[in-house]
Amino acid sequence: MGAREALAPYHRKRDFAKTPEPHSGGMPGKGVLTFVVQKHHASHLHYDFRLELDGTLVSWAVPKGPCLDPQVKRMAVHVEDHPISYGGFEGTIPPGQYGAGTVIVWDRGEWRPEGDARQALAAGKLKFELRGEKLRGHWTLVRMRGKGEKQEPWLLIKEKDAEARALDDYDVTEALPDSVISGASVDAPRAAKKPSAKTATRKPAARKPSTRAVALPATFAPQLATLATSPPGATDDWLWELKFDGYRLLTHIDKGRVRCFTRNGHDWTDKLPELAGALAQLDMTSAWLDGEIVVQGEKDAPDFQALQNAFERHATASIVYWIFDLPFLDGEDLREQPVEARRERLAALLTDDLAPRLRFSETFDAPPRDLLASVSALGFEGLIGKRKGSAYVSRRSSDWIKLKSHQRQEFVIGGYTAPKGSRAGFGALLLGVHDDQGALHYCGNVGTGFDGSRLADIKARLDKLATDRSPFVEGDAGVPRSVKAQWVQPKLVAEVSFGEWTRENRVRHSVFQGLRTDKPAREVTREKAVAVGHAAKASVVRKKTSMKKTSSTATPRITNADRVIDTNSGVTKGELVEYYVQATELILPHLKGRPVSLVRAPEGIGGELFFQKHAKGTDMPGITLLDPSLDRDHDPLLQIDRAQGLVSAAQMNVVELHTWNATSSAIDRPDRMTFDLDPGEGVDWAHMQEAALLMRTLLDELGLVGFLKTSGGKGLHVLVPIRRHYGWDDVKGFSQAVVQHLAQTIPERFVAKSGPRNRVGKIFVDYLRNGFGATTVSAWSVRARPGLGVSVPVAWDELPSLNSGAHWTLQTAPGRFTVGNKPWSDWEKGRKGLANPMKRVDFTPAGD
Repeated sequence: MGAREALAPYHRKRDFAKTPEPHSGGMPGKGVLTFVVQKHHASHLHYDFRLELDGTLVSWAVPKGPCLDPQVKRMAVHVEDHPISYGGFEGTIPPGQYGAGTVIVWDRGEWRPEGDARQALAAGKLKFELRGEKLRGHWTLVRMRGKGEKQEPWLLIKEKDAEARALDDYDVTEALPDSVISGASVDAPRAAKKPSAKTATRKPAARKPSTRAVALPATFAPQLATLATSPPGATDDWLWELKFDGYRLLTHIDKGRVRCFTRNGHDWTDKLPELAGALAQLDMTSAWLDGEIVVQGEKDAPDFQALQNAFERHATASIVYWIFDLPFLDGEDLREQPVEARRERLAALLTDDLAPRLRFSETFDAPPRDLLASVSALGFEGLIGKRKGSAYVSRRSSDWIKLKSHQRQEFVIGGYTAPKGSRAGFGALLLGVHDDQGALHYCGNVGTGFDGSRLADIKARLDKLATDRSPFVEGDAGVPRSVKAQWVQPKLVAEVSFGEWTRENRVRHSVFQGLRTDKPAREVTREKAVAVGHAAKASVVRKKTSMKKTSSTATPRITNADRVIDTNSGVTKGELVEYYVQATELILPHLKGRPVSLVRAPEGIGGELFFQKHAKGTDMPGITLLDPSLDRDHDPLLQIDRAQGLVSAAQMNVVELHTWNATSSAIDRPDRMTFDLDPGEGVDWAHMQEAALLMRTLLDELGLVGFLKTSGGKGLHVLVPIRRHYGWDDVKGFSQAVVQHLAQTIPERFVAKSGPRNRVGKIFVDYLRNGFGATTVSAWSVRARPGLGVSVPVAWDELPSLNSGAHWTLQTAPGRFTVGNKPWSDWEKGRKGLANPMKRVDFTPAGD
C-alpha cells in the first residue's frame, strides 16, 4: 500500500479548513528514518509515538508515554498513519475537530530498525534503536494479540542497555515535560474570562496565604516570559525586574537536601557545590525556588562569557544566584498566590548574611522606558515585567514579559568559514533557527566577539561534529552559494547579540556572546516580539468561593465549608459542594427517576463511611422520598431530581451517589445492566484496558451495546441499555452467564467468582450489580477514596489514553465538563432486547 492510500484514514477524520494540522507533505529521509513523539493534551493527556516508514509516520497512541525502565511495559494502540510533515507540527487543534487540544513535539530524532521493518511489523514484533534528544538506545514494539482488531494494542518496551533507567529513579516524561522545538508546555491553562475594562487595571486584593499542606513535586517546569515589542500601556499594573544574562535555575529543597535543575530538567547540583551549600542554610524545610545564575562582571553586571568559563574550569564559587520566585514553601503551594505575595515570602528568606551568593531580585519603581535606558548603559540585557496579581504557571505566559535593551537570542551553529589572515580556528560561524516544521533556516553569520582561547575551544568542538551535508534548508532560506563552508551537525547553540533583522531574515552587526549548554538545539526558533496591551488575558488569582447559590430559597446553609475531607488532596467540604453545583447539569440525567443510595463521610473519607438507602424524615431539602411499597419492609427509598437535592446531600456529608438499574416508575423491570470490571491483586492497568475491550467485543457478538465509564476507583464500568421485558432474576442470571462465558473463554484474564483469593492476577467482572436493590456509582459522582476520583463517561476510542479508573478527580474533572455526556449520546439508540442474546449464551429465563 502506498503512502496515499495509507493516509486516507488520516484525511477522512479531519477538516483541513478548520484544523491547522498539515494535510500532507514532508520529504522522506535519504537513508535516515526519523521518529517523533508528540505530547497531546486533548480531552486527556497522552503521547503519540511515530516512526517514519514508506513515506508516512506509522503511529501509536501511548497513554502514559515512553518509559526508560525495561520492567515497565507501556500500552501503545496502533492508530492511523500520519504524513511525514506532521512530525514538526505543534499547535492547538480547535474544538469540534478530531483530537481537539494542544500538541507539542516532545522528542524527535532518528530511528534504525533491526532487520526488515515491514516484515517485523507484520509479524507483530519490531526491534529498533532510537537516537533522539530524550529517548535513546534499543526498544521493542510487540503486538499483544493477532491481527484484525480495529485498533491493535501493542506494548512499547525499553530494552536493557546503557540508556535504561529505573522508573523509581527517573521518569523521563516528568523530568523533561516540554517541547524539544519551542520549549513550550502542553499543559492547557484554565479557561479564564476576559477582564472588563473596569477590572483589568484593578489592584489585586490581599489574600491570606493557604495553610493547606501539599506534597512537594519531584519535578517542576518554570514560567517563561513573552518577548514584548514595547512596555504595556498601564505600566503601573506591572512589577519590573532586571533581566539577568545567565542560566535559568530551579532549586528543589527537601529536608536539607538541595538539587539544582536547569529549565529543561538537567540536574546540575554536582556542578554547583558552593551554591548548593548556601541554599542548604536557608530557613525552610521544603521549597521550589526559581531564579537565574550569573557571574558578575564590570559595573556588577552579569558576564555571560565569564559564566561559561566558570563551568568549563570547574570553578563555580563565583556564581551568584538571583532568586525571583517561590512557587512552593514548607507544604504550601503558592502558585495561585499573587506574585507580590510570593515575593514577600521570598524576601523574608533571603537575609543579608547569605550574600553575596544568594540574592533577591528586587523590583524598580520607575517607568520601564527609563529603566531600559539605564540598565542598557550598565550592561544588563533588559527588563522582566510581571503583571501584578498574577499566578505562577508552568508555561510561557503574557503575564511575564521581557523587554530587551538590544536584540539578542540563541542560534544553532550549522557550519563555519575558514579563517583569514593571521586568525586561527575559523572565520565566522554560520547561524540558523528552526521554523515551525523543524527545518533549519540560515540567518547569517557571526565573526566577532571571540578571543584566542575561545576560537580554539569552539574549533575543537566543531571538529567533532563535522559532516559533508549542510543542515540548512536550500533555496532562498539557505546559505548563499558564494559562501564556502565546512558543515557541522546542528547541535551547538550560540548566544548572539545583533543590531537588527534584515528583510531577508538575516542578522546584522552580530557579536558572539557565548555557547549555551542549557538549551537543546532543537528548541531554537526565531524569537518574535508581540505587543502586550493592558487588556491582555491574565492568569489573575481567583479567590475560591465556598459555595455557589442556587435559585431555590430552600437551599441549606453549608456548614464547616473549610473542613478538609481528604488529606491526600486537601479538598474541603466547600469544594465538594461547589463541584456538585458545577456538575449539576451533567449528573442529574443519570440520577433523575432512579432510586439513589448515598455514601456519607461525616468525618471525612478517612473516617467511618455510612451507606444510606432509605430515610424516615425530610431532613434533606430537594431529595424525594419514594413510595414505601417500592421496597417493602423498609423505610422510603431516596431519589434526587433537582439541583437542590445535590446541595442538600453534600451538606449532609454525602460524597458518593449510587443508582439502581431500574427507574422508580418501573422498579420491577431493569432498563440497563452493569458489568463492573474489578481487578484483583497484581493486575496492571494495561490488562484492565484489554479486559474492557474484550468485554465490549463479547457484547457486540451478543448483539448488545456497551457504554464505558471510569469507576473513579481501581476499575472500569461497562453499562448496557436494555428494553424493559425481563425481571431482576432473569437479568441478573443472564449477566452471570455472560461473565461465566467470558471466564471460561479467557481464564488467564477473567474469573467468575468474587473474593480476593479467587482473583489474584485476574479480573472479576461483577454481575451482582444487576440484582434487585443493588446499585452502581453514578456517572460524575465523586468517590470516597484518597484523591477523590470521579466516575466519568468515556468513548471507547479514549480507553487507550486513560491512566487508571481514577483518571479524573474532583479537582480535574471540571476540565472534562465541556465533553460531558457526549460519549453516551447514543444511549437510547443502543437499547436492545435480551431474547436473542440469552439464546446465544444458552440462558433460559424463568418465565420461558
